[in-house]
Amino acid sequence: MTALPTVDLTVYPLECDAFGHLNHASVLALFERARWESLARGPGMDLFHRTGVAPVVRKATVDYRAAAFPGDVLRVETVITHRGTTSWTARQTARRTRDGSVIAEAEIVFVCVDGAGRPVPLPGEVARVLGPRSTAAHAPQRIAVDGAELAVEVRGEGGPVLFVHGFPFDRTVWRHQLAALSRWKRIAPDLRGAGESTAPPDGYTIARYADDLVAVLDALGVRQAVVCGLSLGGYIAFELLRRHADRVRAVVLCGTRPQPDADDARRTRDELASLAADRGTAAVGERLLSRLLASATLVEQPEVVEQYREMTRRMSVPGMAGALRAMRDRPDSTPLLSKIRVPTLVVVGSEDQVSPPAVAEAMADAIPGARLVVISAAGHLAPLEQPLATSRAVMDFLEGLT
Repeated sequence: MTALPTVDLTVYPLECDAFGHLNHASVLALFERARWESLARGPGMDLFHRTGVAPVVRKATVDYRAAAFPGDVLRVETVITHRGTTSWTARQTARRTRDGSVIAEAEIVFVCVDGAGRPVPLPGEVARVLGPRSTAAHAPQRIAVDGAELAVEVRGEGGPVLFVHGFPFDRTVWRHQLAALSRWKRIAPDLRGAGESTAPPDGYTIARYADDLVAVLDALGVRQAVVCGLSLGGYIAFELLRRHADRVRAVVLCGTRPQPDADDARRTRDELASLAADRGTAAVGERLLSRLLASATLVEQPEVVEQYREMTRRMSVPGMAGALRAMRDRPDSTPLLSKIRVPTLVVVGSEDQVSPPAVAEAMADAIPGARLVVISAAGHLAPLEQPLATSRAVMDFLEGLT
């Protein structure tokens, strides 16, 4: 829990009813005054305005405990009891200072929205003020595939969207998009060897990953889905289009490229696989850190850096080595681009060093009817580095499909 600054407020006569008691509606206004005053004493009352979002109340529960009168000074304590990706819960207590009587308690649930009123992930600055994220309540399903058991997070109803993470990440790289895209059925598996999925000693190829995902869709009774792939997830999306085109309704290619590895890149993959075996997956994560995140992210978003490190630590050594070799040996998808006949969105970070904007632009030009969105101030992990802009781009694309 995170406590915001305590505020003392005086009850004014205009806030009281005909009997001289603090009006029940005025209690909510008093709690709101206290919240804004807390912001003024901390990060500033323009916190939400300057970050481009707004807090809206979804639910408010008030327990009126005792009467208050004109001139009473009420001390209002505000504690953030829960912080999610797009929402948070505040518990407020108003006590009369002269006798310690609790006048009222409230529990208020807020949702963060953008200018169009759509739920969006909390910007980093807002999240830091509200405190650490509460433990996720979305336990994954366990789905058996050929030689492995995958952890698959499934949320909501509506048109299915399959989120495929990259390397060396897991499904939590999509945490903001899974929270924001509430009108769709979100399906986010950990690939074999990553996150909470099991790590068989072998079976790591781009084709195997694609077949695993088809098995997930089958287990969930999903015939066709929008496939949203990041980096390695994009390579797998290409393979799904080759092997299982009838299962793909549309595709989002994020921070990925169609070309195979050059010889020097293939050698680097082998070196990283050896590093993982010798020193563990975290060592590989540190080696790649500055290449995968934008320079501003490394300085200004320490929580994103820590999330990245957590994902690399969760990845198993067999899973990491297998993924590196699968990427090393992946086929050339360039000839496929002109044959893609489903709606396509290409997303790239403006500072992506792995799949630069120029590569993304050429890929979008080669795919009939594809749209390109460049996410400013993001590197290879746009969904985590700039979640608002990335979620908005994906949301607009999905809304266009309907």
